[in-house]
Amino acid sequence: MTHETEGVSGRVSRRKFIATTGAIGAVGVAGCTGDSGNTSGDSTPEESGQNEDTAESTSAPEMLTAEGSSTVYPIANKGSSYWNSNPPTSDGEYWGSSEEGTVPGWEDLGKPDERLADYFASLYGFEPTGEQATPPFATSIGLSHSGTGCKSVRDGLVDIGNSSGPITAELGISEQKAKENYVDHVVGRDGQPVVVSKNIYDAGVTKLTGEDIRQIYQDEISNWSEVGGPDQEIYVIGRAEGSGTDTSFRLNMLGSADASMSGVDARFGQNQQVAQAVQQNEGAIAYMALAFTGPQVPPIAIDFEGTVYKPDKDADHTIFDSAYPLNRDLHQYTTVTEDTPNGTDKREAAFLNMFLTTFGQKVFVEDNNYIPLPTKDITAQKDKLPSQS
Repeated sequence: MTHETEGVSGRVSRRKFIATTGAIGAVGVAGCTGDSGNTSGDSTPEESGQNEDTAESTSAPEMLTAEGSSTVYPIANKGSSYWNSNPPTSDGEYWGSSEEGTVPGWEDLGKPDERLADYFASLYGFEPTGEQATPPFATSIGLSHSGTGCKSVRDGLVDIGNSSGPITAELGISEQKAKENYVDHVVGRDGQPVVVSKNIYDAGVTKLTGEDIRQIYQDEISNWSEVGGPDQEIYVIGRAEGSGTDTSFRLNMLGSADASMSGVDARFGQNQQVAQAVQQNEGAIAYMALAFTGPQVPPIAIDFEGTVYKPDKDADHTIFDSAYPLNRDLHQYTTVTEDTPNGTDKREAAFLNMFLTTFGQKVFVEDNNYIPLPTKDITAQKDKLPSQS
């Protein structure tokens, strides 16, 4: 975990920050445009017959930038890809074939004729372009981890900080300071699973207790034979410190964001790397995001004090349930600044609102194997956004 070392007043104003940060991390951009409205090479406003005020007022909106959690990345990146493509409703690749109808939730929006980004941006006063791959403003998503995302939004380096852990733990700040300086936009949930390597799963270790897992990570159990598996040393995998997945796991499984994890043999910075390590190492155990599980990285059932939560949506108790102890919110943080005292500007609101629809929850959250928000929570999150134009 990282700790905040400077006040909000010392951060760079993200409203004045030139959007060249779109190059950070792995960027999910389809047809991004960085055109500021100056099409005459190096000519100045005076040379083009404009004064500075006119040039500023006619320039295109600044690119929206975000970075952080590899858990939130599949949601944010797919949203960014759709946004930057700005497809029409007739595009079956995005909306579904005419025989099947549109993607669930799109009809709830009144079957708008606008292209995707044009529609959502116009709700906040942006002029539609009507053009493929040319949204009213471009978006760019960087891939790092939660601690970096929270630090970057704190320091004004990006507009949105993606995090799978609470910003209080990632920055080492109080709840009060978090509420004063940041807006927490929850876009979905993750039923954080515990996975094992396929050879261990095939050997019969398809369920562990919460206490088993705690003891494995705190070096009190070191061989699979101690929990009903083969006589094989346990290769214990953790996420990098500063990762929201690591923070959430310590909080929910071990009871504290600073809990000892002395049993960990290796740490990896991103979910993709954890999944690869589990596939490549027999005898492994790891915790990760749901979106990265699969046949070669199987999640196990966990018995918490007699209630068994299974990685099966049809089970009586499932890791997709809100009652599952490792269930966690997926956050996109914005900051309170002099320019945006309510903490969210119009660009951020337009982009975030896209996720807070039945359509967005289906396409960007559920289709990535995450848990959609219930209607009452969607309403609560929408209330955090500024009024639509």
